[in-house]
Amino acid sequence: MAIGREARTDDLDLEKVGVKTNPKNKKLIASASEQTNVPHVYAVGDVLDGKPELTPVAIHAGRLLARRLFGAKSELTDYDNVATTVFTPLEYGCIGLAEEDAIAKYGKDDLEVYHSHFAPLEWTIPHREDNACYAKLICVKSLNEKIVGFHILGDNAGEVTQGFSVAMRCGATKADFDSTIGIHPTIAEVSNTNIHIPGYHKVVGARGNQDCLLRLSPAFVLSKL
Repeated sequence: MAIGREARTDDLDLEKVGVKTNPKNKKLIASASEQTNVPHVYAVGDVLDGKPELTPVAIHAGRLLARRLFGAKSELTDYDNVATTVFTPLEYGCIGLAEEDAIAKYGKDDLEVYHSHFAPLEWTIPHREDNACYAKLICVKSLNEKIVGFHILGDNAGEVTQGFSVAMRCGATKADFDSTIGIHPTIAEVSNTNIHIPGYHKVVGARGNQDCLLRLSPAFVLSKL
């Protein structure tokens, strides 16, 4: 059972200096620069309200905060495109927004969602399921189909997700992904070939929620690689 975490801030006597916390989880409320409502009090890591509870995030935010306070730098931590992975037997990796959050932020009519079920090539010999793995890109149409959400479920999803996180931070679009030549055979190529690999190709768009299901023969796919 996963029950989450609760900040242990009761013993810090934050109320004596007036630092505001979220009463639901006791986490500190801070600005984009990790500054609380008390100007000389800062916070980084899991104790921040509304921020990812990930060790690499805390380390990165702490480094940037130190540079801003003591090194005359100005770079802020980008909390929007943090890559993360759930290391279950079939790994799940994601960057950016979930589809529901993207709809809330941009509106359903401004989104194009591409997704596919697939199977890694190494599963061919043991004849494992054809459609056990999954990949999805969430794009904003008015921003030239900029990708705001990347999701993948499959073997080595953590490695795949880490690689694409750089592209997401650079503002990659669906066209950028489509024009990139994938490495065959890899799991990651599912995101570089119009979200399709040998097997089923399914694309769902916000316009009319039209579905397109295509069965690709191995000979056809190999001729296109």
